[in-house]
Amino acid sequence: MKVLLLGAGRSKRMKPITDKNFLNFLGKPLIEWQLELIKNAGLDEVVIVGGKHNLEKLALCGKNLGIDVAVVEQKDLDAGMCGAVLAAKDVIGREPVLIFSSNDVVEKSAFEGIIKAFEVGDGEGYLLGKVVHEYFPGGYLEISDDGCIKSIIEKPEKGKEPSNLVNLVVHVHKDFSKLVSYLEKAKSDSDDLYEVALANMISDGIKMKAVKYEGFWQPIKFPWHVNKVFKFLFENTEKTIAKSAQISENAVVKGDVIIGENVKILEGAVVNGPVYIGDDSVIATNALIRESNIGKNCVIGFSTEVARSFLGDDVWTHSNYIGDSVIGNNVSFGAGTVTGNLRLDEGEISVIGDSQKMPIGENKFGIVTGDNIRVGINNSFMPGAKIGSDSFIGAGLVIAENIPEKSFVRGEITLKISENKVDISKISREEMKKKIK
Repeated sequence: MKVLLLGAGRSKRMKPITDKNFLNFLGKPLIEWQLELIKNAGLDEVVIVGGKHNLEKLALCGKNLGIDVAVVEQKDLDAGMCGAVLAAKDVIGREPVLIFSSNDVVEKSAFEGIIKAFEVGDGEGYLLGKVVHEYFPGGYLEISDDGCIKSIIEKPEKGKEPSNLVNLVVHVHKDFSKLVSYLEKAKSDSDDLYEVALANMISDGIKMKAVKYEGFWQPIKFPWHVNKVFKFLFENTEKTIAKSAQISENAVVKGDVIIGENVKILEGAVVNGPVYIGDDSVIATNALIRESNIGKNCVIGFSTEVARSFLGDDVWTHSNYIGDSVIGNNVSFGAGTVTGNLRLDEGEISVIGDSQKMPIGENKFGIVTGDNIRVGINNSFMPGAKIGSDSFIGAGLVIAENIPEKSFVRGEITLKISENKVDISKISREEMKKKIK
């Protein structure tokens, strides 16, 4: 059985993050975590579907994992999942195939369960159904008593779900060419043609079976999903401290941590796991890190706190607060700059999308940045702000809106200067306080 790994998405909902496939969790890009998952499930032939924007980078993946990886291009990215699957029709042929989305993070048991069902079952196709205990706005599987799928109901009204199984993109098809034939005939003005093809296969009597899955599942669709994935991957990774790491006797390291090569943790620093610190990073005096992913070559400077955040590589800080944020690569924060992550009324955070505000279902969230950004001193970022790549942010500003990429942001600060009529040298400190009041 081959695996068709869908990785051509343009990560539009993740902006200003350019490609979620290459978010480095614990020092390794997401796409490699997915390839390792596939290998650990006993599968060693993978076809990755990419787009022009990431094809070259995808082609470099998997070389050190001992699996056979081929990369094909989806030329029309607007064709959705249908276009992605059809891009591989000449590579896979009539073989059985497991289709998997690169942005869905699941446990190995998801693969093991659906592969076992395929090996012992009599169906033509198998769809993984995630057992949910509260409403999720996705496609629900309507199933018969024998486990066959009768239909897929997209986003039913709450309380009218046909089952507690949500369709995940972990699908097995016995004959890939049969799926291709339905995809090529599918027509719709609104729905994804892959979903239309599945519906047509079911209505034509092709036996599709549901496979229940109760393990971890987190799609990375929006930036606020990143820290949840970090915690899952961290929990399932061996906790190690590199021998070359230099940790001061006066530093505090507690909880589960993964600390890379040549990391320096200086006097008075506190690292409170779960925390990952990448190679060659420095955690300076009196810094505090908790529940965060710190990339390689970072400097968490004096008196900086990083809480529940994801930092890429080459991030520099000094006397900052970064909370519940996703920070890109090559980003520098001037002294005194902070990220707000909680509204004054402690209500739900909203993020500004392309045209409207989007509530995120959380009451704590900071900022999201792209790459190559310089931030001046004493800036305040409001919750939910997005900062585009290749930008400069001047000093002393309150950033309460999204900043486009390649921006130079500065504000007007007006000083009011008048004559000082007080002889400071002739009054005491107490008298000075009274005059100031």
